[in-house]
Amino acid sequence: MRYWINRRTDYAIRVVLGLAKHPPGTRVSAQQLSQEMLIPLSLLYSLLKELSRAQLVRTYPGPKGGLELARPAQDITLRDVIEAMDRLPRVSECIDLPDSCPFSTACPVRRRWARLQRLILKELESTTFADLAAEAQGVSVALKADQEP
Repeated sequence: MRYWINRRTDYAIRVVLGLAKHPPGTRVSAQQLSQEMLIPLSLLYSLLKELSRAQLVRTYPGPKGGLELARPAQDITLRDVIEAMDRLPRVSECIDLPDSCPFSTACPVRRRWARLQRLILKELESTTFADLAAEAQGVSVALKADQEP
């Protein structure tokens, strides 16, 4: 079975969430983040390279070094992390490649796939790591009117 969000991207989301749970400007050691978010240390180092390249995480070497978010948690969305690690999930190729289907111009299913795609992207763009960190800390975050829990 092929999943929309692969394991590597899921771990990258854990990295950003783990850092977002700390107060802004707090540097966290890789070892501490690895333990808190249950990420193998060798994998964490690999993920940090990609997240740093995408300007989502900053790394500081040395004894007073560590890791921190490159920008405020409220300015980082799920979409940002997914795009940094992979490509955005797609519901169907017929949305991007309408010529791949002989029925594309009049297909009622294609319209549903396109609607689902818009909803998924809207959710990924509106979910910030500040919201996720607050939820992880047990703080209730109000969902927008069109969102379900």
